[in-house]
Amino acid sequence: MCGIAGYIGKARMDRGTVDRCLGFMHRRGPDAAGIYEFSGCSGRNVCLLHTRLSIIDMDSRANQPFRSGTKVMVYNGELYNYVELRRHLECLGHAFRTESDTEVLLKIIEVYGPPGLDRCEGMWGFAVYDEKDGSLLLGRDRFGEKPLYLFREEGGVYFGSEPKFIFSFLQKRPGINYNHLYRFIVNGYQALYGKEDTFFRGIDRLAPASFLFLDGDGNEIQEKYWEPVFLPDDQMTYDEAVAGSREKLIRSVKLRLRADVPLAFCLSGGVDSNALAGIAKRMLGFDVHGFTIVNTDARYEEKDMVEHSVAELGIRHTAIPTETKDFIPRLRRLIRYHDSPVSTITYYAHWRLMESIAECGFKIAISGVGADELFSGYYDHHVAYLYHMYLEDRKRYKEALGEWMRYIKPVVRNPYLANPYLFIENPAMRDHIFMDAKGFAGYLTGKWSEPFFEDFFTGALLRNRMANELFSESVPVVLHEDDLNSMYYSVENRSPFLDRELFEFCSRIPTRHLVRDGMAKAVLRDSMKGIAPEKIMKSRRKVGFNAPIHSYLDVGDPAVKASLLDQSPIYEHVKKERIERLISKTDLNDGEEKFLFRFLSSKLFLDEFHA
Repeated sequence: MCGIAGYIGKARMDRGTVDRCLGFMHRRGPDAAGIYEFSGCSGRNVCLLHTRLSIIDMDSRANQPFRSGTKVMVYNGELYNYVELRRHLECLGHAFRTESDTEVLLKIIEVYGPPGLDRCEGMWGFAVYDEKDGSLLLGRDRFGEKPLYLFREEGGVYFGSEPKFIFSFLQKRPGINYNHLYRFIVNGYQALYGKEDTFFRGIDRLAPASFLFLDGDGNEIQEKYWEPVFLPDDQMTYDEAVAGSREKLIRSVKLRLRADVPLAFCLSGGVDSNALAGIAKRMLGFDVHGFTIVNTDARYEEKDMVEHSVAELGIRHTAIPTETKDFIPRLRRLIRYHDSPVSTITYYAHWRLMESIAECGFKIAISGVGADELFSGYYDHHVAYLYHMYLEDRKRYKEALGEWMRYIKPVVRNPYLANPYLFIENPAMRDHIFMDAKGFAGYLTGKWSEPFFEDFFTGALLRNRMANELFSESVPVVLHEDDLNSMYYSVENRSPFLDRELFEFCSRIPTRHLVRDGMAKAVLRDSMKGIAPEKIMKSRRKVGFNAPIHSYLDVGDPAVKASLLDQSPIYEHVKKERIERLISKTDLNDGEEKFLFRFLSSKLFLDEFHA
């Protein structure tokens, strides 16, 4: 895991600009820093910067920029199957001078070109410059775990792991993209990744599973090297689904434990993180150390389940309590680092988790991102499952409806999802996603609205929702926040559920297997029998990694209230009197809590970046 930045075009980067950018990159790579500069015969100049967080092959021989022949690479990420790919390349006659995954990735690109990325399992954002023809290749991993931002100006292309690296090269900051800000304030975080724009005008993201090729004259070609495919195998039995998922997930965890530095686990009382910790401890003999945010709110508190897991698995554990002290100043500091609002209060809590992990000497954190989207885990998945069973298997539908009435109806809070016939009545209904958006738009000083839009991956309603959450809505936000929170403390974040083989296997599981006895993630739960704590695998409680805003924001404190209402550019866009009424309420519902945090996060963002 590292930081990269670069430029290709007619301009030249002076040493002061380069050094300033490297300074901003230090958190992403405190172990080494490198510079590569070259002027091609066409008059185009290239500058590549790299800061290293050493994870595999700690020797300086693996530092970057890394050269092989006429190609020079800077790379942020991990190639988990580098051992297998290295053996393959050695059989083809290639020799290696390091033990690093960096050299393997560059060799794969040399031998197979951009299509070779499809052979790779890992996470990455990289740039490869070829002195022979003056071309530049940029690439990003298939699930978008590692960021790569772009900015084009006057025939040049700037890129970097964070927007601030590009700002540093430009020696200016582009204006704020207010449409994107309104999108966040009104519709919420799930609206942020349907397009590749960001909170700054002209700053875009390279799409996941894509490469961008710039030839020696600056002409661009952007293509996908991988596309998700959903082809359920109706002949697959439930037992086959369970066995295959178990095999693929164990393999994925094993690959992601490859490192020459200590690893920690983000641990909750839920299925996902306990599956990973159980595999690491019981199947792979790993010394697991779990880290947990401890809530006092009954909606999110999981202390008893976490303590059960720690005791049964026999793992080390550190608990981090929520607190209100210095919340706003600390959140401001985090937003300044993110170059964007923080999406939900969950990611402030996650930041504190990363702080504790770093203080304990760990350089890698393992998290359960993506399990809900692979195996089905949300309440709208239950309702979509009922829709499919209604169409495909009326006997199973009656059973599933009874299970829903018994187990889901008493706990679901979303008023739309409290209707088990929701998608049967209207398969296109998505009002549960942008909850109360019309009401929240009323907080803006001007008129603004943007209807919900989802990408088409497959005609199956449930699978298409899961795919949108994985590639466009929920997971991209989590990955963005995870990357920045962990990098703030020079910690690498790894997500074993985001594995190509595991994804492609799960996409073949018949829909009828996804829910059993009123429990989502049935296949995952049963695949972990004998591995993860049985009590947790059988628990029906859906909590998720979350925190209530009042665990951190004490609006009863006059100083806190004053800071929320002080003079700020946000009040050019949001009605101050509406916010004053909102924070005066004694009990906020879930939607209002989330909106209040979005407002606060947007306010601090504008306070920092408006000028």
